[in-house]
Amino acid sequence: MTASTTGQAEAVRFDAHGVEPIPAQARDSTPWQQFWIWSGANIAPINWVLGALGITLGLSLLETVVVVAAGNLVGCAVFGLFNLMGHRTGVNQMVLGRAAFGRRGAIVPGLVQGLLAMGWVGVNTWVVLDLVLAILARMGVHGGTGLKYLVAAIIMATQLGLALYGFYAIRTFEKYTVPATVALMAIMTVLAVVQVDPDWTAATATTAGSKLTAVTQLLTAIGIGWGISWLPYSADYSRFVKVGTSGRAVFWSTALGMYVPTVWLATLGAYLASTGTESDPSSLVTSAFGVMAVPVLLLIMHGPVATNILNLYSCSLAALSVGIRIARWKLTLIAGTVASAVLAVFVQADSFARAFDHWMVSILVWISPWASIVLVDFFVLRRGRVEVASLYGEAASPYGPVNRKAMISLVLGLVAAWSWEYGMVPATQGPIARAMDNTDFSWLSGSLVAGGLYYLLSVRAAARRRHRVRRAAPAPAASSPRE
Repeated sequence: MTASTTGQAEAVRFDAHGVEPIPAQARDSTPWQQFWIWSGANIAPINWVLGALGITLGLSLLETVVVVAAGNLVGCAVFGLFNLMGHRTGVNQMVLGRAAFGRRGAIVPGLVQGLLAMGWVGVNTWVVLDLVLAILARMGVHGGTGLKYLVAAIIMATQLGLALYGFYAIRTFEKYTVPATVALMAIMTVLAVVQVDPDWTAATATTAGSKLTAVTQLLTAIGIGWGISWLPYSADYSRFVKVGTSGRAVFWSTALGMYVPTVWLATLGAYLASTGTESDPSSLVTSAFGVMAVPVLLLIMHGPVATNILNLYSCSLAALSVGIRIARWKLTLIAGTVASAVLAVFVQADSFARAFDHWMVSILVWISPWASIVLVDFFVLRRGRVEVASLYGEAASPYGPVNRKAMISLVLGLVAAWSWEYGMVPATQGPIARAMDNTDFSWLSGSLVAGGLYYLLSVRAAARRRHRVRRAAPAPAASSPRE
């Protein structure tokens, strides 16, 4: 058997790895595979809808495209940096958080990440069900709620099977399906653009204040905030990249894997929404294709699968990171079962599903202060290096099992982020956001307060330790005077 044949045979082997460091011989992923993983996760109908948000908020098409493109430069660059952590250490993201928070302190963000990832599986599947049924109806297939359950079951079974098998199945699935999806999306883009003649400069937000409000809310939803929302997942996949791969290749493959599809689909959504003929750009896209109903159907169903296999896989790793001692595939099965139950509730209660979706989007505010602390700890205080063995000991942080400095910074960062958040749920509309005309700088305020405070507290603690060491050191013996 040749080397290439062996590589193909092992491409979809079962992933038995948990949260222990990935050994060098098991790290065989390439930058291109990382690019396809993150591209697949973001070629989804939700990005069309979020792109249309700029038009809904009152920005012109040109303004929307500029905000989305510029905002994602920042968000995706930070995402690329987080992928470097996994590549350098071979460790998943929630365990890497122990360096800053301590082994026990990292349990809190680990629990939050696990619950959110599991919730997103149900939400992402539910979001596309009505669209799938609409496309099937155009093809003459009708079935009501029963058909909706059948479609949901097919999607859930597919994504759960891939996630159970683990990283190697995920990267193989994305490697072969995403290029075809990109080609289909390109055809759809051309067909949609041909049928639309938008006004690039028309805007309903005409005052400086209303434009600022719209820009901040768009930046949070699909600009800077979009890349930030994926940070807790990043190292879970880059930890499999080959040891000899350059950090530059890892950074660009992951950052561009996030940037290209996000900006592309958001721009398409804004382009379509700027006509004002449809409130839902995804519906406008599908209604324009006629004979392409089947390819469009496959594209729509591919979206949640490509996204949710990452949610299910990272959910299981988050659970392992907090100390649950079960095999990863069993935790993935449990997460999939719970997500399926949540999805069944959503199908029955559409209004509850929408409220839950809005709530999930709003509570993503925790990520920016958490990420800022992890970023400062890894790249600033530790100079991009961490002793991997220490992450699995009781005192992963130099400050003990629980790093109080990190926890205090996280809490105050959360308060700062909530204060300047303008979420869809009243409880997540902070006082500063309301006082500043509903602007949303939650990602910025949370990051600056949490990261800045953590840096200052850590530097001060280090200075005190050095001072104590100098005071404890014995004074040098005095030399005898010469006779």
